Amino acid sequence: MAERDGALAGFKVVDLTRVLAGPSCVQALGDHGAEIVKVEPPAGDDTRSWGPPFAEGEAAYFLGINRNKRSIGLDLSRAEGQGVLFRMLDDADLLIENFKTGTLEKWGLGYEAVLKERYPRLIHCRITGFGADGLLGGIPGYDAVAQALSGMMSINGTPEGGPTRVGMPMADLGAGLIALYAIMMAAYEREKSGKGQSIEVALYDAAFSLLHPFISNFFVSGDRPKRVGNQHPNICPYDTFETTTCDVFLAVGNDRQFRRMCGEMGKPELADDPRFASNAERSVNRDALTPKLDALFAGTDGQEAAARLATAGVPCGAVLEIPEVCEHPHTAHREMVIEEGSYRGVGIPAKFSRTPGRMHRPPPHFAEHNREVLEGLGYSAAEIEGLIRAGVLAEPKRAAE
Repeated sequence: MAERDGALAGFKVVDLTRVLAGPSCVQALGDHGAEIVKVEPPAGDDTRSWGPPFAEGEAAYFLGINRNKRSIGLDLSRAEGQGVLFRMLDDADLLIENFKTGTLEKWGLGYEAVLKERYPRLIHCRITGFGADGLLGGIPGYDAVAQALSGMMSINGTPEGGPTRVGMPMADLGAGLIALYAIMMAAYEREKSGKGQSIEVALYDAAFSLLHPFISNFFVSGDRPKRVGNQHPNICPYDTFETTTCDVFLAVGNDRQFRRMCGEMGKPELADDPRFASNAERSVNRDALTPKLDALFAGTDGQEAAARLATAGVPCGAVLEIPEVCEHPHTAHREMVIEEGSYRGVGIPAKFSRTPGRMHRPPPHFAEHNREVLEGLGYSAAEIEGLIRAGVLAEPKRAAE
C-alpha cells in the first residue's frame, strides 16, 4: 500500500465501532490520512452480512463505510484481549466506540476510571443512542428509533400521508458527522492544553439538531410543524413540478429569482400579482401559486427547462435517479465516484488544495490484519498463535461464509 499522506497523516485511531455512525466517521478520518485499526468482536461487524448485494463475500453496506482501515478480530471481554487494546492505545490519538453504555466500564476499560489517567492525551469518543443517563439513557439506539423519538419522522412525508422515515439514515450519518467535527475540535484543543478528553454523541441529539427550520419555526410561532412534502415551510416556490420528460425541482430563494423565473417561463406578469410579489406573500398564497406553476411546467421538456432556468440564475434541476447521478459528467468532474480495482465507492467531498484525501486501502475482510497489527505491537508469532488458540484473537474469515 502507498505511504499514508493527507491532512491527518500520523493521527492514530483505534476504532471499536460497528454498524454506521462510528464507521462512517472513522472512514472520513481515514480518507484524510489517519491510520486506523478497526477492532471487531469475534463475530465481526454486523453490517458485513447486511445484504444482498455482496461483493467478494462482504455486504455492500459494509463496503460503503469501511475503506482505509485495517481489521483485527479481538475479544475485549477477555483480559488478554484488553491487554492487546492497552498496547494499541500506547501511541493512539483517538479511541472511538459505540458499545452499549457501561460495557467498557464493565470490562475495566472505562474512560474516567482507567483510560483518562493511563493515557492523558487520548481523545475518547463514544457514540450512543440516547446518552448515558436521563429518561432514555442507556437504551439501544437505532437510526429509525432516533428519527421517531426526535420528531424527525413527524415532519417528513406528505401532508396526506403519515410520518415517514427519512430514506437515508440521517440520525446515524448526522451523529457520525458531529463526532467527526467534535474529534477535530478536541484534537485542536489538545495542541494547546496537552490533554485529551471524552466526547459523547447521541443519535437522539444529532437527529434533534437537524430539525431546522421546523424547530426554529416552532420556537418562534408555537405552531405544531406540519409535513410539507417536497415544499419548504419558509420558502415558496420550493417544490417539484412535472414536465413531459421528468420532474424538476424549483428552489426560488428570493424575489429577484422569482421574477426572472416568470420571465424565462413566458409568464412575466405572474411576478406582478400582489399575492406573489414577495416570498412572504407567496408562502401565504402557495395554494394559489402552485397550480399556476404546474401549468407552466406541464408542457415543457424538463431537462431543457431546468438547464435554461439554471443558466439564467434560477436554482432549478432535473430530479435524477442514482444510476443517472453516478454517470453524470459533473459527478465525474467532482471525483465523487472512486473506482480502484474491484472497489467502487463514494468519493471524498472535502477538496483540499495541498493535502487531498484519497483511498489508501479497500475495506478490509474480517480480521485480515491480525498478524500485521500485532507484530507491529511487538507480539511474537508464538504469542499471536497463543491468542488465536485461546479464542481471544479471531481467525480471519469472510463474514458471509
